[in-house]
Amino acid sequence: MLSRNDILQTLDMIDNRHLDIRTITMGISLLDCCDPDLDACCQKVYDKITRCAKDLVKVGEDIEKEFGIPIVNKRISVTPIAIVAGACQTDSYVKLAQTLDAAAKTCGVNFIGGFSALVQKGATEGDWKLIRSIPQALACTERVCASVNVASTKAGINMDAVAEMGRIVKKTAELTAEDSGLGCAKLVVFSNAVEDNPFMAGAFHGVGEAECVINVGVSGPGVVYHALQSVKGQPFDVVAETIKKTAFQITRMGQIVGMEASKRLGVPFGIVDLSLAPTPAVGDSVARILEEIGVDVCGTHGTTAALAMLNDAVKKGGVMASNHVGGLSGAFIPVSEDEGMIAAAESGTLALEKLEAMTCVCSVGLDMIAVPGETTASTISAIIADEAAIGMVNSKTTAVRIIPAVGKHIGDRVEMGGLLGSAPVMPVHAEGSERFTQRGGRIPAPLQSLRN
Repeated sequence: MLSRNDILQTLDMIDNRHLDIRTITMGISLLDCCDPDLDACCQKVYDKITRCAKDLVKVGEDIEKEFGIPIVNKRISVTPIAIVAGACQTDSYVKLAQTLDAAAKTCGVNFIGGFSALVQKGATEGDWKLIRSIPQALACTERVCASVNVASTKAGINMDAVAEMGRIVKKTAELTAEDSGLGCAKLVVFSNAVEDNPFMAGAFHGVGEAECVINVGVSGPGVVYHALQSVKGQPFDVVAETIKKTAFQITRMGQIVGMEASKRLGVPFGIVDLSLAPTPAVGDSVARILEEIGVDVCGTHGTTAALAMLNDAVKKGGVMASNHVGGLSGAFIPVSEDEGMIAAAESGTLALEKLEAMTCVCSVGLDMIAVPGETTASTISAIIADEAAIGMVNSKTTAVRIIPAVGKHIGDRVEMGGLLGSAPVMPVHAEGSERFTQRGGRIPAPLQSLRN
């Protein structure tokens, strides 16, 4: 039961510490929309999404007004389209992406995720069609997000898919160059992708999910940062406990909103994803939390240890607050979306290699990183392979969302605006990786995959 003091603390978090519900995401199964005829499949997809999600935005807005809790985004995730469209007699799935976009606009949601393929062990013809449709699909739509899972602890790394994704990222950047490579900001390459992630751009509705569910993503870096200011100089035990208690309060709010949305929409409640997802706003930064813990600048020595403690404490607090914590749940480190990360990268303290090390202990991976436009597809593929290996060996979800900034060079900025922020163009190694990525085949699963 919430006390009066708990309520007042939560209101202060909302009013002064950037606390919000980052997203209410409705997951919708499209398995019953399969059809050999592409037009018929598109119509079924449009009809089902608009039927299931017709009240999503209104309910979100009503809860926001009645509870006084900001709900920043209302989103939809769907069954990976490579599965849905596998029977369609067509060489391109761009029309299905346009259908998703039209349905998202009709429902009024910010984004729709699920233009996705799961190819960690191998790829079907439908998977390859979807992957090769991604650049054009993201160039001609506004709200569609794409993802491809290329690796898992159980299956290893599909290096054929990794090599292709380097080329796909490059082509997407070129086709959306006039929008600062915006298409790449809506494309994620995963290892160990989860089925109930409510956050874009990697959300999709897994085949193990129910017909329709509501998942909630909560954020609050500013709240954690403010809480830590009260324990300056205290031992790490005290710091971890403070983060854990704060995460508990944040997650409880997400649980309440998710259950209320579930009841009003008549859709089962899925999970709360407690992820400290930053924004470009000052005071809403994961990097500043790490600096409050004690490192002078995010990226210097000690940063990985501080991030590991932060991520662990967030998860422990969230699990105490809800029986259904899922998704990615932890601390995100998207460079362009975090003003502290941007400052650290521009100062030269935060480099790509340090970010890679940090992804071993936090949620997701190399996220919203801009690199020079002349970066080769094989280098991008090698970056994806490195990150996939971290996820595979550590049995965790990792991902790459990288933007080869066409016409930009080291030290320039890529401006995307809104929650996507601006990314400083970071250096990559000049030495190539083409011989590595051209081998193809599959990097075998690690020994820890043999758990049965």
